[in-house]
Amino acid sequence: MPTSAANPRPDLLDPVDVARLGGLELTTDGIVEGFLNGQHRSPRRGFSVEFAEHRGYQAGDDLRYIDWKLAARNDRLYIKQYEEETNLRAMLVCDASQSMAWSGGPATLPKLEWSKRFLAALALVLLRQRDATGLLTFDDDVRDVTPPRSRLAHWELIARTLNARQAGHGTAAEPALRRVVDQLKRRGLVVFASDLLMDRDLVLKALRFLRARGHTVVVAHVMDPAELTLEGTQEVRLTDAESDQAVVLRPKDWADAYAATVARTVAEWRAACRRSGIRYHLLRTDTPFGTALHTVLSEHARGR
Repeated sequence: MPTSAANPRPDLLDPVDVARLGGLELTTDGIVEGFLNGQHRSPRRGFSVEFAEHRGYQAGDDLRYIDWKLAARNDRLYIKQYEEETNLRAMLVCDASQSMAWSGGPATLPKLEWSKRFLAALALVLLRQRDATGLLTFDDDVRDVTPPRSRLAHWELIARTLNARQAGHGTAAEPALRRVVDQLKRRGLVVFASDLLMDRDLVLKALRFLRARGHTVVVAHVMDPAELTLEGTQEVRLTDAESDQAVVLRPKDWADAYAATVARTVAEWRAACRRSGIRYHLLRTDTPFGTALHTVLSEHARGR
């Protein structure tokens, strides 16, 4: 569906513009509606015999599942949804450490705010497919554990939890990822959203552990575009948000070495993940949410 100036798809707008539309629930719903309309297909995969709930008809839905009696009473079309016993179970893991609160300026959302909207939108897409979806957040400890559920109403709990989560201090990614095993008793999907400013060996060990259990593991490496380069001519003081270590330097003297280090770090994460069968995506915080969802979900759909 092409985007028009009069009716732009929220999922393809600048993330800062999307954030101005309203609260997390409102913006996420707009992101997902635009994303699903752009897919030109039904978001659902199947039905089984146990009725679960109704939802509004969407273009592309199978007409066999319209509740005509309900439509006659309400003058609107509704689809009967059923529990899908073979559906996916997914856990979304959100890094809420102090470094995730950083933003390069007013033109981009802080990494944590971008991740909240991305994960909330992803959860809504999965739940509309009847995929049981849960959430885990962490900073220097595990903070929120929301077990996977498949009812669409479960999304409100996930959205409220994300909305309330503020950045903590340190990073406990490895124990947080191991807690995922308690929530996924059979093979499922794990999406790990983080800026990856952490011990790579420890985190990769935990991610490989999840792969060894049969889970599909997706790493969403969230970066602010200002992190990719070092700009400026005046001497500046740079402070690590989590360790408080600081250094004073002139950006122009270190720009080339900094860019090379960032490129090498990204390449090492990507290569290490792919060697272990882990799906890696670098997602910048100036990327429209629809583009990010398509990047992650299209690869997952091909690999199902």
